[in-house]
Amino acid sequence: MLSPDSLGPTITFGEILVEIMATLPGHGFTEALDLRGPFPSGAPAIFISQCARLGGQAGIVGCVGDDDFGRLNTDRLRADGADVSAVAISPDLPTGTAFVRYRPDGGRDFVFNIAKSAAGQIAMTPEARALVARAGHLHVMGSAFAIPHLWAVLAKAIPAVKSRGGSVSLDPNLRKELMTPETSARLAQVVAQCDLLLPSGPELQLAAGLPDATEAEAVAALLQKVPEIVLKRGDQGATLFTREGRLDQAAFAVTEIDPTGAGDCFGAAYLTARRLGLAEPLRLAAAAGARNVTVLGPMEGAGTLQDLNQFIAARI
Repeated sequence: MLSPDSLGPTITFGEILVEIMATLPGHGFTEALDLRGPFPSGAPAIFISQCARLGGQAGIVGCVGDDDFGRLNTDRLRADGADVSAVAISPDLPTGTAFVRYRPDGGRDFVFNIAKSAAGQIAMTPEARALVARAGHLHVMGSAFAIPHLWAVLAKAIPAVKSRGGSVSLDPNLRKELMTPETSARLAQVVAQCDLLLPSGPELQLAAGLPDATEAEAVAALLQKVPEIVLKRGDQGATLFTREGRLDQAAFAVTEIDPTGAGDCFGAAYLTARRLGLAEPLRLAAAAGARNVTVLGPMEGAGTLQDLNQFIAARI
């Protein structure tokens, strides 16, 4: 059962970075290109931005450099209403970066600097402990399972939030190729404590520990542990599975400009709507994901409740 927003903010841990995008499609970065950006980014930051913009209490634990890229992110998150008190500022390392270029087929090529940047320096600082101590919900990103020091922090934060009546959600955000015995064990540990699961595609089977299972088999296995599953299907919509049944939501038809961040906005909107007790959370989530892809920049299309209601009304 998801805790109400009144218990405390939704929090997450993870990378905060800037994204810089090539304006023309192609392959890689082996020649001089026109670029757009920097845009505030990082999956956890996109997620928490959407939580805050929808009206929920929200905060993030992360690290940025003492530079303009870091200030761009913290200023944006603060303006959205997110608590950035637990975002540390590294005096030595730069803010993380991601250069992105879209291929003609819609795929993407990336050049990242995360591990050797401030984005990789996430620790349980006194400020992070204070945020965890008053959190009502913890959202876990699957990328954390492959980062040893971040996993150590989350392993302490999850029981701390649960012990005060808080809830936990998980976006597996993992590919089959990245799974190791250690990663699989960490994933299973979080699934066992999870109140809401937000997978996309084959992440459903990975979360169930049944990589070759059908969708129905994976859902049946997961519902023995997790009370609420929302399967993100991209332009095919989404499905809510509970022990009482299922609810399907069609996708909103839009012209896609930039798909980065759509799944994070979807998950954040669904979770926040549920914690706030808003009507039709699955529809709001679909609107949040669709609206975000219509704007260039990973979190530039994240909408307020008014934005999302207007978006839906224009398409009914």
